Amino acid sequence: MQRIPEGTVLRAAELRLHALFVQGIDGDAAAYRTFLSATATHLRAFLRRRLRQWPDEVEDLVQEALLAIHNQRASYDTGVPLTAWIHAIARYKLIDWLRRHARRDACHDALDDEDIVADEADAEAGEARRDLAVLLATLPARQREAIVLTKLDGLSVREAAAALAMSEAAVKVSVHRGLKAIAANLRTMK
Repeated sequence: MQRIPEGTVLRAAELRLHALFVQGIDGDAAAYRTFLSATATHLRAFLRRRLRQWPDEVEDLVQEALLAIHNQRASYDTGVPLTAWIHAIARYKLIDWLRRHARRDACHDALDDEDIVADEADAEAGEARRDLAVLLATLPARQREAIVLTKLDGLSVREAAAALAMSEAAVKVSVHRGLKAIAANLRTMK
């Protein structure tokens, strides 16, 4: 059995959630219910990893995040990956919960330095993903897809060429030109 690269699975989930979300915004109630159900499953996994010590709190936070997503749906910027937006909302809900919990239990539990470092690393990784998404959005579709498949998803040039219906040389050229354009964009941003 061939293993599907994790990046491909994540991108497929992103595309599916985005399509359901857009259909829901356009008035398709069934698609919106499916979006909320799939997002709840996604959020449970996201929050379980962060609330290992408090597993009973996960479902409450999932519901709070879903409510916030519903209330803020009009503010969603289609240029930002939907899962990044969802994770940002869930992260804010988690931070609010942690602040409330820390105030209430400050006398009972000492903070573990490893948890603080892990939370900072998660936040930095999220920011990096958003920055990368912004930079990739400036590229033509073929360059962006070639970079995502080879550099982010870890596919070989041959696999990427097959997936994109391009020659291997065209994939290499697209990746090179795309990375060069990103570097130029970064220089102009400084």
